[in-house]
Amino acid sequence: MSYTLFRSLCAAALLAAAAVPTANADAPEGVISAEFIPGWQTDRGTYMAGLHLRLAPGWKTYWRAPGDAGIPPRFDWAGSRNIAGAELHWPTPRVFVSNGLRTIGYENDVVLPIEITPQEAGRPMDLRGRVELGVCQDICMPLELSLTGHLPDAPRPAPIRAALADRPMSAGEAQVRGVRCAVEPISDGLRLTAEIDLPTLGGREAAVFELADPSIWISEADMTRDGDRLVARADLVPVSGQPFALDRSTVRITLLGESRAVDIRGCTGR
Repeated sequence: MSYTLFRSLCAAALLAAAAVPTANADAPEGVISAEFIPGWQTDRGTYMAGLHLRLAPGWKTYWRAPGDAGIPPRFDWAGSRNIAGAELHWPTPRVFVSNGLRTIGYENDVVLPIEITPQEAGRPMDLRGRVELGVCQDICMPLELSLTGHLPDAPRPAPIRAALADRPMSAGEAQVRGVRCAVEPISDGLRLTAEIDLPTLGGREAAVFELADPSIWISEADMTRDGDRLVARADLVPVSGQPFALDRSTVRITLLGESRAVDIRGCTGR
């Protein structure tokens, strides 16, 4: 397979840039290295691949919902050939607390599975992606990866399958017995309260709310538990700073615990 990764690492403004000919070469200052992993064709006709990120000791990168102090990752596949779309399948992240701020992400290394849909089945695909990530130790910096790859190619399925197996369980798999959401207006948006019926996930639990519209700011959720009932509450603030109509079926709630994680899609009214 022929592929290259170009990286530029910047703080508040662009400070340094590097172009490297192989996927295994370190980014500036050795903070991160990245590798594109080819996978296999699925029964649906899509292709599984992976992006393997290795971080220097003490460094972290962020999950899709990184917390107030994190940098949200973004992926742009413009310029790819015979690719209709690419979906990330996120392994279970960890919750980090530093100086009273919560972030959510990964340390050491992580494989991000990428499920790629071809425009035309049976023809080769050339992947060109721009990946914007944040990396953090004592300071946080945005990082840009430009990724190219070719599919199909010699598969290396093991690390991708391991990352897929590490995803949060679905609500059905976790035997969630009910998810009810109450919505009330606040001065600059909405307050969303979810009641979720499921046993404890172990250790200190965290809940993360996500909406389809990424421009809506979502506060860190407050949580309480009474036996098998968990209550999570967060404020949703749109750019307009006004209450808005919320489709409860689009609410995504991820619950993170010491032993398990659960991905819940949608909730009903109370």
